[in-house]
Amino acid sequence: MRKRNKKGNIFSRPKNQREALLKSLTTALFIHGKIQTTHVKAKELRMVAERMITRAKNNSLANRRVLTQTLAPAIAKKVLEEIAPRYKDRAGGYTRIVALNPRKSDGAKMAIIELVK
Repeated sequence: MRKRNKKGNIFSRPKNQREALLKSLTTALFIHGKIQTTHVKAKELRMVAERMITRAKNNSLANRRVLTQTLAPAIAKKVLEEIAPRYKDRAGGYTRIVALNPRKSDGAKMAIIELVK
C-alpha cells in the first residue's frame, strides 16, 4: 500500500492552493503580528513561519533569495530587518498559539497565532 510520507496537513486542497493559503497566512502574520484562524491552520502555519524566521536570522544572500521567492519583497525585508533580529538569542519558539472558543457557524476550533515578543 502506498503511503503519504510528507509532513503536514493537506486541508483537502491541491498543492498549489495549500501553498497559496500558507503563504497568505504567513504574510498576514508577519504584517499584523497576530492573526485569528482555525487551530489546525495555526499549527501548520507555525511550522512555516518559524522556519522562515530561523532562515532570516542568518542573513546570507541564499537565505534572502529563498525568502523573497516565497514572500513579497516588502514582507521579506520586514522579516529580515525587523522580526528576525528580535529573536537572535532565541533558539526557536517564535510563535504562540492561544486556543479560543469554537466558531459558531460550523464549530471549528479557533486559535490566535502570534509572534512572541
